[in-house]
Amino acid sequence: MSNATPVSPVVAVVVRTKDRPDLLRRALSSISGQRMTEWECVIVNDGGDASAVDAVVEDLPVEHRSRVRAMHHPESRGRWVSANAGVLATSAPLLVLHDDDDSWHPEFLSRAVEYLEAAPERDGVVSRIEILWEKREPDGFRVTRREMFQPQLSAPTLADTLLYNRFVPIAFVYRRRLHEELGLYDDSLPVVGDWAFNLKVLARGPLDYLGDVPYAYWHQREGVEGSHGNSVIDSRGDHAKYDALIRDEALRQYVDANGMGLLLYLTKFIDQRFVDVETGIREEVARGSENNLSFGRRIERRIRRRR
Repeated sequence: MSNATPVSPVVAVVVRTKDRPDLLRRALSSISGQRMTEWECVIVNDGGDASAVDAVVEDLPVEHRSRVRAMHHPESRGRWVSANAGVLATSAPLLVLHDDDDSWHPEFLSRAVEYLEAAPERDGVVSRIEILWEKREPDGFRVTRREMFQPQLSAPTLADTLLYNRFVPIAFVYRRRLHEELGLYDDSLPVVGDWAFNLKVLARGPLDYLGDVPYAYWHQREGVEGSHGNSVIDSRGDHAKYDALIRDEALRQYVDANGMGLLLYLTKFIDQRFVDVETGIREEVARGSENNLSFGRRIERRIRRRR
């Protein structure tokens, strides 16, 4: 019997899944392939086939299997209920959500942990993200093209994230203490729960990128529906709806604290600026059309004179 003291996990990895054992297998390969090995993993099966999930876990090598646990919800309860269940079932001081259809570079966790150990004042760190567009084939998925996500940004800022989410869960390693201070993910939201949480995190303080190398891979399957579809692509309507609801609630909170005066002024001011810009464009187009017509008539007269 070994007398070695078990190593406490440094990072807790939460994987949400439902009826996608092939993608789950790829996700677990991504996790177990990390250069840093001080991790724990909880799979939250949100109403899918429990036996299929257990079979994927059983296929892992013994040294990895001991660090992976599966929780089974008898019925689907939603992605953010599942995320919170995974957070509460783990204990490591750092957290990351690894969606079952995404993947990592083998150095992702080691780079993130090294950064956070060197910067204890930071609440988390974000990797650059590479989008992998893939096509489903009989033997799995084939990557058809790759592109960087938000390559123009120098840092994941609150100002930019107010417009829309600038990083997805696969790229964000953060300290567990954030949930103690900010609460868990808002599980009343069917989508955009990560954006709502990211806004709270960024309102506390700045975040950095792990340099320019993309260590997080966000897989997208355009045109694929059903269990293998992407929530961002398949649920565009829900994303737009709950984006609007979050903004509306924040606006109400601002009005409660500050009144409507400034907002009423800015709403009219901004609308008038758009009207002014549109009017200017229309006038420029009209002048251009007149100039083109005059030029055409001059050319026509010259041709006639030469005849």
